Amino acid sequence: MDINGENRQAGKLYLCATPIGNLDDITLRVLDTLKQADLIAAEDTRHSIKLLNHFGIKTPMTSYHEYNKVEKARYLVGQLQQGMNIALVTDAGTPGISDPGEELVRQCYEAGVEVTSLPGPAACITALTLSGLPTRRFCFEAFLPVDKKERQWILDELKNETRTIIVYEAPHHLVRTLTELGEVLGMDRRITLCRELTKKYEEAYQATFGEVLARYESEEPKGECVIVIEGRSISDIKTEQQKSWEEMSLEEHMEVYESQGINRKEAMKLVAKDRGVSKRDVYQGLMEGKQS
Repeated sequence: MDINGENRQAGKLYLCATPIGNLDDITLRVLDTLKQADLIAAEDTRHSIKLLNHFGIKTPMTSYHEYNKVEKARYLVGQLQQGMNIALVTDAGTPGISDPGEELVRQCYEAGVEVTSLPGPAACITALTLSGLPTRRFCFEAFLPVDKKERQWILDELKNETRTIIVYEAPHHLVRTLTELGEVLGMDRRITLCRELTKKYEEAYQATFGEVLARYESEEPKGECVIVIEGRSISDIKTEQQKSWEEMSLEEHMEVYESQGINRKEAMKLVAKDRGVSKRDVYQGLMEGKQS
């Protein structure tokens, strides 16, 4: 029988969101699930036992972390297939968000094991809503890659990102990461640095990369950090693109499209659109160029 009182042969995996700081943020549904589950898989059992003790939860635990995620996931899937209900928790926040939970979920789907997610705290969403920056469109990068080449590739990819960007960082790496991001995105780009989310000394500091760097080069940050970065202006990108086109002659611009197999008539339409002029203006300009 599962946690909802339904008869089942196989068990179910419950992704249980836990507080990112303030223990009062845990939901009643998560508490009930943690109490009734057959087993709790925790990223760090030493960390999670404090949460369980606080709420008087006696359910057995097992470790499930980055270094055993593939093999341990196979074991846990086997237990689920035998009818065990398992609750997955991360150190803080929602399992599967920048942690090994995604591997277990993937294996569950491959094995036909049912998965459900119990909504609750997530640092990325908490920081985004607190940032004062646009929330309609955003991208989540979590921690930037450690590998230098991959890290640079991601940074270059973010250069023209128009959505609000969310990045995680540890306090002892904050200055380096802010420096790298600022050099690529511009030191005058607006950001909000969120620290100690939901805790007593929670802070959301909105400024530019340059201003935030100036502060933390002389003041050591404390607590895990979420960097929320304003996306690049779409109008700025369009202006920059149009300027690059205008630096070409009309014939050079036409050649860009004609070299792709586009006929001359259609190429003229595209050139006119790029330059923000009429097709007739392009035609006349090309004619004048031939006569000169």
